[in-house]
Amino acid sequence: MRNAKFGIGQVVRHRIFEFRGVVFDVDPVFSNTEEWWLAIPEEIRPSKDQPYYHLFAENADSEYIAYVSEQNLLPDESEEPLRHPQINEFFGDKNGRVYVARERDLN
Repeated sequence: MRNAKFGIGQVVRHRIFEFRGVVFDVDPVFSNTEEWWLAIPEEIRPSKDQPYYHLFAENADSEYIAYVSEQNLLPDESEEPLRHPQINEFFGDKNGRVYVARERDLN
């Protein structure tokens, strides 16, 4: 198991596809369904033994939740604001290029 390259609140972009987002959770290794993984074309299917990131993601047309392997992410250096509506629910201010998670009550 490797340490995650990207942290909670970091803005990243996809290496292949035109979308970017902010990390809100990290799985140390693949933790989705086998069906989801097999739906990725074999020639671009990432390995399971790497960190996977949950993103509040967006492209030119929409906002959504994405689950992306570390090998397919790059830091986003654009400093352009993100518009995903859930960012404000989970994060407060920005500290430089990183969103700061809001304090949350634990049950």
